[in-house]
Amino acid sequence: MSYLESLKRRRSVYEINKSITISEETIIKTIEEVTLLTPSAYNSQSQRVVILLKEKHDYLWELVKSEIKKLVSEKDFANSEAKINGFKNGYGTVLFFDDEETTKALTEKFPLYKDNFLKWAVEQNGMLQVNVWNALADLGIGASLQHYNELIEEGVRKAFDIPKAWKLNAQMPFGNIVSQPEDKEKFVINKRVKIFK
Repeated sequence: MSYLESLKRRRSVYEINKSITISEETIIKTIEEVTLLTPSAYNSQSQRVVILLKEKHDYLWELVKSEIKKLVSEKDFANSEAKINGFKNGYGTVLFFDDEETTKALTEKFPLYKDNFLKWAVEQNGMLQVNVWNALADLGIGASLQHYNELIEEGVRKAFDIPKAWKLNAQMPFGNIVSQPEDKEKFVINKRVKIFK
């Protein structure tokens, strides 16, 4: 498969279930390899990943529901619960973190670039997220990217013994694709890409 074909396969897939046909070992090894191959500023490798499967995956989305229930009315919670149950229906979740100790050490070692290292940490985490997303799509696995960070970070830290220095950036539920999302309209490319010769 070409790289562009791989990019075309990656979509925000919300209708997923636990009936994957790829082995857990293949999924784990793929995510590990993608993590190793994703670049980072000054080769800092501050990106961190936690893979939750089976009951641990289910626990995460129950945690999200319990935290949201504290914030919204009972009437509004029904919609949130349905959405979150869709994520829970998946097979697993990838949690993306940045090791803030690693990033902080770079800001101290290279003070001239202090502000840049903080931005680069976000950028390199984004690169890792899209690389994992593309790799899962190549395996025929659907995924989407979610951000319940502030609501669940402390609960995630306690439940999965996550170091305090790891800052939660995103959650990626994944699973067997039940239905493909509809195509999205794209802007005319010359509105987004300029060429000068």
